[in-house]
Amino acid sequence: MNISVTTNPVKKIKTELLVFPFTTGSLKKIAGGILHDFGYDAAVLRDFKAEAGELVILYGAMGKTSAERVALLGIGDGKKISDCRKSSTALAGKALDLKIEAVAVDFSGVKGFASSAKSSVASICSAFIEGCYSGSYRFDRLKSDKLKKKKDESDKKKEIVELILRSDPAQCSAVEDGVAAGIITGSCQNMARDLVNLPGNLLQAEDISAAAVESGQRCGFDVKVFGKEEIEDLGMGGLLAVNRGSLHPPTFTILDYKPEGKAARTVALVGKGVTFDSGGISLKPSEGMGEMKSDMSGAASVIGAVEAVARLGLPIRVIGLIPATDNMPSGSATKPGDVITTYSGITVEVGNTDAEGRLILADALSYAKKQYNPDVIVDLATLTGACIVALGYSVAGLFSNDDRLADDIFQAGQLTGEKVWRMPLWEEYDEMIKSDVADVSNLGARGAGSVTASRFLEKFIDGHKKWAHIDIAGPSFSAKGAKVSGATGFGVRLLVELLKKWS
Repeated sequence: MNISVTTNPVKKIKTELLVFPFTTGSLKKIAGGILHDFGYDAAVLRDFKAEAGELVILYGAMGKTSAERVALLGIGDGKKISDCRKSSTALAGKALDLKIEAVAVDFSGVKGFASSAKSSVASICSAFIEGCYSGSYRFDRLKSDKLKKKKDESDKKKEIVELILRSDPAQCSAVEDGVAAGIITGSCQNMARDLVNLPGNLLQAEDISAAAVESGQRCGFDVKVFGKEEIEDLGMGGLLAVNRGSLHPPTFTILDYKPEGKAARTVALVGKGVTFDSGGISLKPSEGMGEMKSDMSGAASVIGAVEAVARLGLPIRVIGLIPATDNMPSGSATKPGDVITTYSGITVEVGNTDAEGRLILADALSYAKKQYNPDVIVDLATLTGACIVALGYSVAGLFSNDDRLADDIFQAGQLTGEKVWRMPLWEEYDEMIKSDVADVSNLGARGAGSVTASRFLEKFIDGHKKWAHIDIAGPSFSAKGAKVSGATGFGVRLLVELLKKWS
């Protein structure tokens, strides 16, 4: 997508679709005049309420604009950045459906919108561009017609070719800054979606590591990959236990972005990288199992977030840690009842092989604390179906041992639309993961599954005082029937906003 900013008069912008965004307030004040200037009857406003994401396309401007079509775009009451993102997502999706390749948006009123939302012009523009990337995303590279094309053609994204934002001269610099930031976050989120959408036969642990290496080479941060022998030498019993039933070797990947100059703080991001989760010996039901290719969504979001931070040049050292494997049944697979020793030395009774994510995260969390002792540790994982039962498919569960950290993540979720809700992390839940034969069990009693999983993880941070676990099982993947099914890239915007705040 070629995105540019112009100060040219709106009527002189040549495009297929010229868009006028309105809040519910500005709709009443200025919409009638704009429609009159472009030769339209204001009667159309009877059916347009300017609700966030509402879109009306008008035809036949009688030569009063260079655009082929004009659209009215609703952005709600103008008090929430998330409404701006929601609106641009709807706009981009509609443009894609209509095969419109060139879109121009009149952002002359962006200063007023920013003031109403108590935000900056740059932040509003960034959110708008993020929504355009999200709304224009489609994963179709595995369709036969795409596969037949040359590689350089099939790698091209199906999206809007040209997007122009029209700005007043006084706001042009701020709009350009917002556009630049939005391009980075939006493209990194879509990169994460691409990884998650790849099926298990095309994405193994080594492919996740390769994606991280390629990102590091492209964006200037270090990446180190541990293979199976090195993982064995490290004694990562959790990762090795999950991998035992697989034909493919595990990997443990470390992404290390170091800013120029002194870092404001060091943050470790840990992402679960189970490339396909059959449940292992504790086999999952067949219904919906194909969606278990998304069990590495945490890993993809960590790669996307580290790349975005590097491209933005934030003054924070960010270390991404990704334990990766698939979880398969076989004669060599870990069995329920087995006892394993993790990297930390803590022994675990495997009560259920489908509770595998916490086993590989246990090793990565311990490694992060021991080797880096960062100021903050945050892990993302599609960890439990129980979190979906509690919060549904649009909100992630948040567990943290620090109130300030939890609030920072919550506020970042409110700004980015990637919402989280804090859940309890009380000592009483430890009773549910006790083991008679090992230090701890990976399986709790019936009920409170997302909480007991989090209490399990907390045992592997070695007393670190600023840790948060985000269970993204619900919002990471949209099932069939959604407007755009598949990976959402949930977590990239959330993490980037959080790290911006700390900058």
